[in-house]
Amino acid sequence: MFKNILIPTDGSELSQRAVRTAVELAKIHQARITGIHVIPDYHLLIAYEGAFDPVTEERIEEEAKARAENYLAFVRKSAEDAGVPCDTVCETSDHPYDAILKTADARKCDLIVMTSHGRKGLAAVLLGSETRKVLTHARIPVLVVR
Repeated sequence: MFKNILIPTDGSELSQRAVRTAVELAKIHQARITGIHVIPDYHLLIAYEGAFDPVTEERIEEEAKARAENYLAFVRKSAEDAGVPCDTVCETSDHPYDAILKTADARKCDLIVMTSHGRKGLAAVLLGSETRKVLTHARIPVLVVR
């Protein structure tokens, strides 16, 4: 049924649970997985703060890329342990949901498996929900792992 499952990850424990679920689904369906981590565009954030410093920006980007590599390594290891073909991608965007959806389209994914952090009340309003945005705009099925 599914051929390529996209797994957005932020490295959290909840996200790792979604990775494990997606890997098991991929194994059942003899599908491949594509892991993605989206790094915020710190360049815009730093410029907005008015504290543009190329050294600081470079350090922040390097740290973000190192974290992304760790998150995606978990996806690759989980897939390898289960014998599931895997590819990973790291994108930079101010709108993670948009990068997730564009990657799903570009990689011809037919399912997105992701988690929701379950923020409620004011936190949900202020922070928004990338999962909600993916659910709203996706043209393929989305499985939300709680």
